Amino acid sequence: MYQSNIRSLLWTLLFLGSTNWGCAQSDTQVEKSKTFKMMENNNQTNQSISKNIDTATFAAGCFWCVEAQFKELKGVISVTSGFSGGYVANPSYKEVCTGMTGHAEACNIVYDPNLISYDQLLAAFFVAHDPTQLNRQGNDVGTQYRSAIFYHDAEQEKLAHYYIQKLNEEKAYPNPIVTEVTAYAEFYKAEDSHQDYFANNGGQPYCQLVIKPEVDKFKKVFKDKLK
Repeated sequence: MYQSNIRSLLWTLLFLGSTNWGCAQSDTQVEKSKTFKMMENNNQTNQSISKNIDTATFAAGCFWCVEAQFKELKGVISVTSGFSGGYVANPSYKEVCTGMTGHAEACNIVYDPNLISYDQLLAAFFVAHDPTQLNRQGNDVGTQYRSAIFYHDAEQEKLAHYYIQKLNEEKAYPNPIVTEVTAYAEFYKAEDSHQDYFANNGGQPYCQLVIKPEVDKFKKVFKDKLK
């Protein structure tokens, strides 16, 4: 999976509030800082009226990697790997992998808004994968690996569109964001063998070569926001 230095910078700007990198920032970096500062300010406002528990549903490529990353964040209560956005009831992993069910590999993220906001989860989503790749992430190709936000209410929809627009305007990525923003309709939990996949299969080649490097980068940037 793709992980650029730019996205690590964006994540750090939001969560650590740092603008001192030991060298002069470019104009583009300053604009990115402004955008993610708006995320942080909006988070502070939202926290005052937050509920105790909420849910975010994201598709960002292989759900094994997405689950492993989001589970590390303070305020995230649980992450479930499954499928959303399709038209076949109760699909199996094998069926989804054919690309014929319309589903995306997705994660249901249950979180405490008093500890982490939807804005911050969106920031994590946009830095945890490459949202400019259409129907793929790296070598994982197909609509089941598409980038998607399945919003649960009007506020989540508004925030998703707002930040996509801002990131595109400020050219945070070399190419336009192609993330699909769709109303949450259903979520089918994947088979048990896909839950906690990285934790249970860390020695396998895919985990070592693909997932572990992504999780290590994620944890390094998030050192002050981990459980």
